[in-house]
Amino acid sequence: MSQPQQTSLRNRLLRALSPEDFAQLQPHLEPTTFQLREVVITPNAPVDEIMFIESGMVSISTAHDERQIEVGLIGNEGLVGAVPVALDCVTTPHVYFVQLSGEALSIGREPLCAAMRESPILRRLLLRYVNTVIVQITQTAYAHASLSLEARLARWLLMCHDRTDGDELVLTHEFLSMMLGVQRAGVTLAIQNLEGAGRIKAKRRRIKVLDRDKLLALTNGSYGTPEAEYARLIEGA
Repeated sequence: MSQPQQTSLRNRLLRALSPEDFAQLQPHLEPTTFQLREVVITPNAPVDEIMFIESGMVSISTAHDERQIEVGLIGNEGLVGAVPVALDCVTTPHVYFVQLSGEALSIGREPLCAAMRESPILRRLLLRYVNTVIVQITQTAYAHASLSLEARLARWLLMCHDRTDGDELVLTHEFLSMMLGVQRAGVTLAIQNLEGAGRIKAKRRRIKVLDRDKLLALTNGSYGTPEAEYARLIEGA
């Protein structure tokens, strides 16, 4: 099987690597796929394989009893498992599961850590990425504590829209209620209100973004900071 070439990749983090750093990782990158609801990192278990996402989305969630709430979202801008691996923690209390099926390039923890030891520039870039994940998580905490359900849903739809091709998102009310930590009836009402204002168009298992600016106007500053940090620290590095 031919090795992936940096210029043909969709993962923005891999594309931001120097050619020398990518060459260190290239022999260890293995194409893989992941399916809806698949758990790709189990809480408190060693993170041995991590994934540079090419398409699809993975949620970082916290779970207590039977409640599960999303605290972070990873798409083709990122690396699933970067936080525990780059910080040398080995495990994480969070669950990482697939929100939208897709493709990725998988790499073992050991070859990635070896490459980070060899290249301070690679280590710095991955730690900068970890910082953007932390910023996203803190913005999510602010959103959950301070914003209305409609505003939180608007922010979340914008984040999903950033990580998918086109304007149509494959989402169910059940899944949205789990991610936002509310009852399904509340999500249904919030979707109806966003649709009534011309921000989205809801279909069965799908939501189409009609007006990003109208969604953005609802978010009260909770959207945009992690995205700006990524552009500054990763793509401007």
